[in-house]
Amino acid sequence: MDCRRFEITLISASDLEDVRKLFKMKVHARVSIGSNPNTEKRTPTDKHGEINPAWNFSMKYTISESMIQYPNDMLVIKLYCKRKLGDRYIGEVHTSMKELYEYAYPNGGSAVMNYPVQKGSAQSQGVLRFSYRFGEKVTVDKLVMAESVAGWSMC
Repeated sequence: MDCRRFEITLISASDLEDVRKLFKMKVHARVSIGSNPNTEKRTPTDKHGEINPAWNFSMKYTISESMIQYPNDMLVIKLYCKRKLGDRYIGEVHTSMKELYEYAYPNGGSAVMNYPVQKGSAQSQGVLRFSYRFGEKVTVDKLVMAESVAGWSMC
Protein backbone atom coordinates (compact mmCIF):
# COMPACT_ATOMS: atom_id res chain seq x y z
CA MET A 1 0.00 0.00 0.00
CA ASP A 2 1.31 3.45 -0.93
CA CYS A 3 1.48 5.86 1.99
CA ARG A 4 2.97 9.21 3.01
CA ARG A 5 3.93 10.83 6.25
CA PHE A 6 1.92 13.96 7.02
CA GLU A 7 2.98 16.33 9.77
CA ILE A 8 0.91 19.31 10.86
CA THR A 9 1.92 21.99 13.36
CA LEU A 10 -0.84 24.11 14.81
CA ILE A 11 0.88 27.43 15.37
CA SER A 12 -1.79 29.81 16.66
CA ALA A 13 -5.19 31.38 16.22
CA SER A 14 -6.08 35.05 16.38
CA ASP A 15 -9.14 37.15 17.04
CA LEU A 16 -11.39 34.19 17.96
CA GLU A 17 -14.95 34.72 19.14
CA ASP A 18 -15.04 35.05 22.93
CA VAL A 19 -17.40 32.23 23.92
CA ARG A 20 -16.67 32.69 27.61
CA LYS A 21 -18.07 35.93 29.05
CA LEU A 22 -17.18 35.53 32.75
CA PHE A 23 -13.88 33.67 32.79
CA LYS A 24 -10.72 33.47 30.68
CA MET A 25 -10.85 31.42 27.50
CA LYS A 26 -8.58 28.36 27.53
CA VAL A 27 -8.44 27.04 23.98
CA HIS A 28 -7.38 23.71 22.50
CA ALA A 29 -7.70 22.23 19.02
CA ARG A 30 -8.76 18.77 17.89
CA VAL A 31 -7.40 17.52 14.56
CA SER A 32 -8.79 14.66 12.49
CA ILE A 33 -8.24 13.45 8.95
CA GLY A 34 -10.85 11.76 6.81
CA SER A 35 -14.01 10.30 8.28
CA ASN A 36 -12.22 8.06 10.80
CA PRO A 37 -12.80 9.32 14.38
CA ASN A 38 -9.79 7.28 15.55
CA THR A 39 -7.47 9.81 13.86
CA GLU A 40 -8.39 12.62 16.27
CA LYS A 41 -5.48 14.19 18.14
CA ARG A 42 -5.49 17.33 20.25
CA THR A 43 -3.21 20.13 21.25
CA PRO A 44 -2.47 21.07 24.84
CA THR A 45 -4.79 23.78 26.17
CA ASP A 46 -3.48 27.33 25.86
CA LYS A 47 -4.30 28.92 29.21
CA HIS A 48 -2.96 32.43 28.58
CA GLY A 49 -3.74 33.64 25.05
CA GLU A 50 -7.54 33.72 25.43
CA ILE A 51 -8.88 34.83 21.99
CA ASN A 52 -5.32 34.62 20.58
CA PRO A 53 -4.09 31.15 21.61
CA ALA A 54 -0.67 29.80 20.59
CA TRP A 55 0.26 26.12 20.64
CA ASN A 56 3.17 25.48 18.23
CA PHE A 57 2.23 21.82 18.60
CA SER A 58 3.05 19.13 15.99
CA MET A 59 1.12 15.99 15.14
CA LYS A 60 2.20 13.18 12.83
CA TYR A 61 0.13 10.87 10.66
CA THR A 62 0.76 8.18 8.08
CA ILE A 63 -1.87 8.61 5.37
CA SER A 64 -2.74 6.53 2.34
CA GLU A 65 -1.70 7.93 -1.03
CA SER A 66 -5.35 7.93 -2.14
CA MET A 67 -6.13 10.68 0.41
CA ILE A 68 -4.24 13.22 -1.71
CA GLN A 69 -5.70 12.02 -5.01
CA TYR A 70 -9.39 12.61 -4.27
CA PRO A 71 -10.98 15.80 -2.90
CA ASN A 72 -13.31 14.06 -0.42
CA ASP A 73 -10.77 13.31 2.36
CA MET A 74 -10.73 16.33 4.64
CA LEU A 75 -8.42 17.76 7.29
CA VAL A 76 -10.68 19.04 10.08
CA ILE A 77 -9.43 21.25 12.92
CA LYS A 78 -12.01 22.08 15.59
CA LEU A 79 -11.38 24.71 18.25
CA TYR A 80 -12.82 24.38 21.76
CA CYS A 81 -12.83 26.43 24.95
CA LYS A 82 -12.16 24.26 28.01
CA ARG A 83 -14.89 24.41 30.68
CA LYS A 84 -15.72 22.33 33.75
CA LEU A 85 -19.25 21.66 32.44
CA GLY A 86 -17.98 20.48 29.05
CA ASP A 87 -15.91 22.11 26.36
CA ARG A 88 -17.58 24.87 24.32
CA TYR A 89 -17.25 24.77 20.54
CA ILE A 90 -15.64 27.88 19.02
CA GLY A 91 -15.44 26.96 15.34
CA GLU A 92 -13.49 24.94 12.82
CA VAL A 93 -11.35 24.86 9.73
CA HIS A 94 -11.67 22.19 7.08
CA THR A 95 -9.94 21.67 3.77
CA SER A 96 -9.26 18.71 1.51
CA MET A 97 -5.98 16.85 1.81
CA LYS A 98 -5.75 17.00 -2.00
CA GLU A 99 -5.85 20.83 -1.96
CA LEU A 100 -3.20 20.97 0.77
CA TYR A 101 -0.93 18.64 -1.21
CA GLU A 102 -1.41 20.51 -4.49
CA TYR A 103 -0.60 23.82 -2.79
CA ALA A 104 2.51 22.49 -1.02
CA TYR A 105 3.91 20.26 -3.80
CA PRO A 106 5.61 23.11 -5.77
CA ASN A 107 7.23 24.27 -2.49
CA GLY A 108 8.88 20.97 -1.64
CA GLY A 109 5.81 19.48 0.06
CA SER A 110 5.41 22.00 2.89
CA ALA A 111 3.53 25.24 3.49
CA VAL A 112 2.20 27.64 6.11
CA MET A 113 -1.51 28.49 5.89
CA ASN A 114 -3.97 30.96 7.42
CA TYR A 115 -7.60 29.83 7.31
CA PRO A 116 -10.73 31.64 8.51
CA VAL A 117 -12.52 29.88 11.36
CA GLN A 118 -16.03 28.69 10.39
CA LYS A 119 -18.99 28.10 12.69
CA GLY A 120 -21.85 26.28 11.04
CA SER A 121 -22.43 27.50 7.50
CA ALA A 122 -21.33 31.05 8.25
CA GLN A 123 -17.83 32.41 8.68
CA SER A 124 -17.14 32.89 12.34
CA GLN A 125 -14.56 35.16 13.83
CA GLY A 126 -10.83 34.54 13.76
CA VAL A 127 -8.04 32.96 11.78
CA LEU A 128 -6.15 29.71 12.37
CA ARG A 129 -2.45 29.50 11.39
CA PHE A 130 -0.78 26.14 10.79
CA SER A 131 2.11 24.63 8.89
CA TYR A 132 2.24 21.19 7.34
CA ARG A 133 4.57 18.89 5.46
CA PHE A 134 4.07 15.83 3.27
CA GLY A 135 6.78 13.19 3.19
CA GLU A 136 7.85 11.10 0.22
CA LYS A 137 5.61 8.32 -1.06
CA VAL A 138 6.54 4.90 0.33
CA THR A 139 5.13 1.45 -0.23
CA VAL A 140 4.33 -0.25 3.05
CA ASP A 141 3.37 -3.83 3.77
CA LYS A 142 0.26 -3.70 5.99
CA LEU A 143 1.64 -6.13 8.58
CA VAL A 144 4.98 -4.32 8.88
CA MET A 145 3.24 -0.98 9.06
CA ALA A 146 0.84 -2.14 11.76
CA GLU A 147 3.76 -3.26 13.90
CA SER A 148 5.97 -0.21 13.36
CA VAL A 149 3.63 2.78 13.27
CA ALA A 150 0.51 1.53 15.05
CA GLY A 151 0.35 4.80 16.99
CA TRP A 152 -0.19 7.01 13.95
CA SER A 153 -1.28 4.94 11.00
CA MET A 154 -4.20 5.61 8.70
CA CYS A 155 -3.31 3.39 5.75
